Amino acid sequence: MSWQPPDPATVRLAHRRLAKRFGPLDPPLRRDPIEELVLTVLSQNTSDVNRDRAFAALRARFPTWDALASARVDDVAEAIRPGGLSQVKAPRILAILREIRDRDGSLDLAWFADASDEEIAAYLVSLPGVGPKTAACVLAFSLERPVIPVDTHVHRAAGRLGWIPPKTDANRAHEILAEVVPPKLRVSMHVGLIRLGREVCKPARPRCEDCPLNDLCPTAPVYLASGARGGR
Repeated sequence: MSWQPPDPATVRLAHRRLAKRFGPLDPPLRRDPIEELVLTVLSQNTSDVNRDRAFAALRARFPTWDALASARVDDVAEAIRPGGLSQVKAPRILAILREIRDRDGSLDLAWFADASDEEIAAYLVSLPGVGPKTAACVLAFSLERPVIPVDTHVHRAAGRLGWIPPKTDANRAHEILAEVVPPKLRVSMHVGLIRLGREVCKPARPRCEDCPLNDLCPTAPVYLASGARGGR
């Protein structure tokens, strides 16, 4: 049976239920694009608490972006150690900042404000180590554009809900969910699906019995009937 996108009314209903369950689905505080780029790199494979500790330590050590871009990789790795994977993240952050500075002559991305979503996304994904999720985070949280970043929680929950076809990779998931979710709901839906994925729709054993969307989810009956562990 071929995949069919969800009915728009179902998507809107899911959004209302997520808001009722988790409260206001407000996005993170608005940050400038460079800050969001650095934060997104620091957030990989760690908790929000450790990410924020690493970011605070980084800004204390390097109070300006230019100072950070000119820093030694070992010094950056030492500063962000609380966030984990510092030996991987430090060179990635420096590569991004230095590429921007080399191209634009500065670390000022104020031109984003007047550029289209497509122009900004194309620029961002051309930077070293920046993929569609990071680009979407900058668009959503720095520029308040109507996009839905797809992290591991959003990808897992959307897959189980049938909002994306089976075996859809994260890159394609961004494109499909942009069509499935109405523009006004995309950023808040991202927040809601992350909360769902972290607290209910977990990887190993989804808590379908406690899910506000279980009657909208084609995979819930399987888990509820069998109690089987595992999942996509």
